[in-house]
Amino acid sequence: MRSTLPASVAENPFRSFWWAGYECTDQLNAFGNRVDFLPLTGHLQFLQQDYVDIQTFNLRTVREGIRWSQVEKTAYQYDWRTVDAMLAEGHRQGIQQVWDLCHFGYPDDLTPLHPMFARRFAALGRAFVRFYRDRYPDEPLIVTPINEVSFMSWLGGDVRGTSPYCTRQGWEVKRGLMRGYIECVAAMREIDPSIRILTTEPLVHIVPPLPATDADRARAAEAHNNQFQSVDMLAGRLSPDLGGSPEFLDILGFNYYYNNQWDVNTHKWLGWADAVPDPRWVPLRKLLTDAYNRYSRPIALTETSHPGVDRPQWIRMIGQECAAVVQAGVPLWGVCLYPIIDRPDWDHLTPWHKAGLWDADLSTTPPGRILHEPYAQALLQAQADVAAAMPVAEQMLI
Repeated sequence: MRSTLPASVAENPFRSFWWAGYECTDQLNAFGNRVDFLPLTGHLQFLQQDYVDIQTFNLRTVREGIRWSQVEKTAYQYDWRTVDAMLAEGHRQGIQQVWDLCHFGYPDDLTPLHPMFARRFAALGRAFVRFYRDRYPDEPLIVTPINEVSFMSWLGGDVRGTSPYCTRQGWEVKRGLMRGYIECVAAMREIDPSIRILTTEPLVHIVPPLPATDADRARAAEAHNNQFQSVDMLAGRLSPDLGGSPEFLDILGFNYYYNNQWDVNTHKWLGWADAVPDPRWVPLRKLLTDAYNRYSRPIALTETSHPGVDRPQWIRMIGQECAAVVQAGVPLWGVCLYPIIDRPDWDHLTPWHKAGLWDADLSTTPPGRILHEPYAQALLQAQADVAAAMPVAEQMLI
């Protein structure tokens, strides 16, 4: 049964249902080295051709990142030249760009625990909106303030995988990130109330072991529910002192990969394509529907991919699951293939994941592009599956 959405979020702003996501991390990795993936993958150098290529598959919406560490090398001084060039090419080709202000990475002098983090991030948001509106005053603007707060607070706050390189500080890092997130949304909306906010958080399923005690089940349920803390903070349901509000909930994006379901005790992943399925495995359609029911806002699958030879099987499954969600009347507004171009590991830059629609040709610098034909054929089938589930009026988005 189709639900009635609030008027403020009722209109789908995306140019296509299927999107391309370009890996844009600029974080400090586990060894303290700055990585910058837009030039490393060749996307900055091949921007024009990358945008031409994705239109072969009717991908007209992309996720891009401004790379905060590159834009703001000195506090409150912003260099928008690269972003300006990317915007110009997107507009020239009719590609809609959804912008991450902070994908993974902060300026050298900031961490989420810094007392000036929120103020600096809100100032960045104001500056970006002014910069964008000076050039494109009337076009829709969709912004993700901070990508995957839940993951980044764990990586930097609990396992020392990035700045601020802490253990047992995940909650404080999460609060620091969300304080900045909320102040940035408020600052951007002061300038332009029409801005759309796209959250992008991991979608996981954490289960008790088999057999399970009552304590196991309680621990798994708590861990599972914690995945929603960041969005609950944004909505003001959790840590209301941060200033969250239901008005800040707009389009809810969820990132889903092959290793997003695991046992709470062993941390062993549940196999997604086992010949004999694990009874604890939950189909993606249920996870997406449950997330939608929790917030009653439009949703998107903002990242998904699989490394290696299983790419075709994975994207066929994604198509089938998303078709079922659409057919059930849930407002699923998009699916982002992330990364669309292959990328290396953050910490050890030599292994490449082979997770993109295009593999990297490492015989050239920057890397060239090699279309992975089995993935391409499976994508066309997934697109057909979702199109068949769409109401006729919406099929133009596929």
